[in-house]
Amino acid sequence: MFIGVNGIQLFYTKTGHGRPLIMVHGNGEDHTIFDEAIDVLKEHFTCYAIDSRGHGKSSPCRELHYKDMAADMIAFMTELDLTDVAFYGFSDGGIVGLLAAMDSARITNLIVSGANISTKGTKLGFRLLLMGMSIGKRDPLIELMQKEPDIQPAQLSAIRVPTLVLAGSRDLIRESETRLIAESIPGARLQILKGESHGSYIVHSTKIASIIEEELNR
Repeated sequence: MFIGVNGIQLFYTKTGHGRPLIMVHGNGEDHTIFDEAIDVLKEHFTCYAIDSRGHGKSSPCRELHYKDMAADMIAFMTELDLTDVAFYGFSDGGIVGLLAAMDSARITNLIVSGANISTKGTKLGFRLLLMGMSIGKRDPLIELMQKEPDIQPAQLSAIRVPTLVLAGSRDLIRESETRLIAESIPGARLQILKGESHGSYIVHSTKIASIIEEELNR
């Protein structure tokens, strides 16, 4: 399905029944990475899996900014009048979730995986990879990760909902960054998942479904 927000079209799927659960993918991906997880989650939640602007079937964009993507999610919730929303975001989707939760009372639970709040929050090898990928071409997806995000830790104190911050022990996000995010959100819980990489427990996996269910049933 498509919905118009902020002058663009967002594509999303709606599956299941129960409390609304928004799920947002990472950079260069689309909503289908959650297919396996949604097969589990749909029994207890109405899952809204969204293609971010510039991704999947949503409107393409010549440039991308996390604040615009977060504004899209807030507009999405407003257009559908969703309340008591559980928001799950992976990687870029996690950054979007942090920004959206700062500004929307519609989100009442937040779970983020592999998010960063600064460009230096990723490991050096990943930053060098991005530099190599950007040589000789302009790609809005790569530029986004090279220039953003720029969230100050103090800003995260605006998030006043139960929050779970996740990362893998082999994540491309620096563990110090993950810990800083959790420490900066009042009452947030932290889980570093042993043996997992950035997306190993998320992309086409039911592992994240179990984590989400456990967190939202606490």
